[in-house]
Amino acid sequence: MTQVDTRPGNRFAERDELVEDLTTYKYGWHDADDYSAAFERGLSEKVVRGISGLKGEPEWMLERRLKGLEQFERKPLPTWGCDLSQLHFDDIKYFVRAQDRPANDWNDLPEDIRNTYDRLGIPEAEKARLVDGVAAQYESEVVYHKINEELGRQGVIFTDTDTGLREYPELFEKYFGTVIPAGDNKFAALNTAVWSGGTFIHVPKGVHCTIPLQAYFRMNTENLGQFERTLIIVDDDAYVHYVEGCTAPIYKTDSLHAAIVEIIVGTNARCRYTTIQNWSNNVYNLVTQRATVAEGGTMEWIDGNIGSKANMKYPACLLMGPHAKGEALSIAFAGEGQHQDTGAKMVHTAPHTSSTIVSKSISRNGGRTGYRGLVAVSPDAHHAMSSVKCDALLVDNVSRSDTYPYVDVRTDDVQMEHEATISRISEDQLFYLMQRGLDEDEARAMIVRGFVEPIARELPMEYALELNRLIELQMEGAVG
Repeated sequence: MTQVDTRPGNRFAERDELVEDLTTYKYGWHDADDYSAAFERGLSEKVVRGISGLKGEPEWMLERRLKGLEQFERKPLPTWGCDLSQLHFDDIKYFVRAQDRPANDWNDLPEDIRNTYDRLGIPEAEKARLVDGVAAQYESEVVYHKINEELGRQGVIFTDTDTGLREYPELFEKYFGTVIPAGDNKFAALNTAVWSGGTFIHVPKGVHCTIPLQAYFRMNTENLGQFERTLIIVDDDAYVHYVEGCTAPIYKTDSLHAAIVEIIVGTNARCRYTTIQNWSNNVYNLVTQRATVAEGGTMEWIDGNIGSKANMKYPACLLMGPHAKGEALSIAFAGEGQHQDTGAKMVHTAPHTSSTIVSKSISRNGGRTGYRGLVAVSPDAHHAMSSVKCDALLVDNVSRSDTYPYVDVRTDDVQMEHEATISRISEDQLFYLMQRGLDEDEARAMIVRGFVEPIARELPMEYALELNRLIELQMEGAVG
């Protein structure tokens, strides 16, 4: 442990230096992006056809893209949730290619891209066997991909989505767009038109992936639009845990991340999807995530929302078979200039289904959080059970938190629970901890860590540590 000079003058200097270091977004650097100059801004049919042609896609995918473009242009911009009035679609670059094809060895990547992932620590996670497969997306396409050989021998497919379309066309076409159609919302339509990259996973019947698969998404170019498309199929009695993270440079202008995640969970199968979203504060994060869950299946969303300027994300479960289960555990942290509008959706369409939503949010320094959730129970979903718990913590008197729950129950035999609380860090709590040797900022950080502990304990250890570290950085940013 570093020894600190406790003389008053030096203590203040050390403190100022520490705060200055912690308030800096540590992923905000960017590499040279000369390659991006060749790609035009703005969205048009020419751009959509160009993306499809560059990838050599089949005709049916081009038709899907063009239909998505038509629906995007027709649908209005949402007027609820975050303020999107300053999102200018004509300024966005919708496709930027940093290299021609994915590598399966880190040493085969260009030096600047390799250095980026070294700084993010992704190769180390693979070397330490913390994950059984890694995909790394840089700009619009996956630049690195590798899967554990034993999983490959068991028939597990883990590749980028472009390769999935090319090498597994029948499986891909069978499921693509079945969970989230192009017309679902404006940004789903946009993704359908210009999607590129993302992850394609198929876990065969009875196979259990005991170590997580991981993907990491990095933007580098200014005004970039990143539109990865993730498609995960977990066959009957199978299991997979997929983990993703993301960062971006800090620019004075805005970028857009509008991904789609479609998951199909088979009979008695289980899927866990973990996200630690840590975009920089000039990124609009507008994502659609949804899973269908068959009889006896389980879908778990573990959702960490730390970064971005405006975030609208509501992971959903369509509980299609008897005894299907859906869980969503989320944490949102909004600091200065941030609006985190997050939540979850659980749709019960079969009997004896169950769902749980636990949503926690923290607002500080004028940040705004909001829970927006849906629990819908159809007439056929008798004996369904649902529990919703929303807890909001305000760190100061200038921040804001809102709750927008929506419950639609159309049968009598249902057990429904909903609980919502909002609280501030009290003077009594701070006094208690400060009497035991902590300063005020350390005491606040400890209270916040305790508040998010139910979410952190569901993460793999290295991600739980990272979540706590990110929250500490955010809390330190409130000092001064």
